[in-house]
Amino acid sequence: MLNHSILEQTSQVAANKRRIFIAEDHRIFRECLKIMLSKQADFAVVGEAGDGQAALHLAVELQPDVVVADIELPLQSGINVTRRLKQALPQTKVLILSAYDRRDYVQESFQAGASGYLIKRNGVEELFHALRVVCTGDVYLDPAVASKLVGGQTVRRAAQDALSEREAEILTLRAWGYSNKEIAARLNVCVKTVEAQKAAAMAKLDLQSRVDMVRYVVRQGWLNKVE
Repeated sequence: MLNHSILEQTSQVAANKRRIFIAEDHRIFRECLKIMLSKQADFAVVGEAGDGQAALHLAVELQPDVVVADIELPLQSGINVTRRLKQALPQTKVLILSAYDRRDYVQESFQAGASGYLIKRNGVEELFHALRVVCTGDVYLDPAVASKLVGGQTVRRAAQDALSEREAEILTLRAWGYSNKEIAARLNVCVKTVEAQKAAAMAKLDLQSRVDMVRYVVRQGWLNKVE
């Protein structure tokens, strides 16, 4: 039985639908994803694959809006697929699906160019939400992962010469999904202070969006635990 296929030609998909490609080696799970996504008015599943090599080949051919990729694919991992796919198709977004909330997997996924990281234990509504977030050009990070990562981290002084420690801390918390109000409560400062310091940090680093923030935070290695 083939473990990959083109389900619907891109040219046949309505203009208002986001074209989704599924890369998942567990066939039952892949079939369930396909059925659930196809029932959404704004999604169209255009292809699927059960291993990384087939996923990369078909995704390059189909040029979907988003590739939903299991992190542990045969032949090519989801992270390797992401890295190579972003080189070939910079505009295609990748949402990583994973059974793991490991810090290194999250870092490697975003360093490879992923736009989102979702834990498989979530419900289908969270998958829909994650896809809609990355389709807008924003970054999605599973809330449980964000809480774990930020909860035990410290911000390094290296590569922060332009930033104060508080600016770097606010930038990191904001990048991982905390709202200005949540950051203010966490740091015991007012919301306007958070907004001002976040704006100052972004201006100093010439960051234009939360996507830029996430990738900057990942590059700096600001996900290390406090010793």
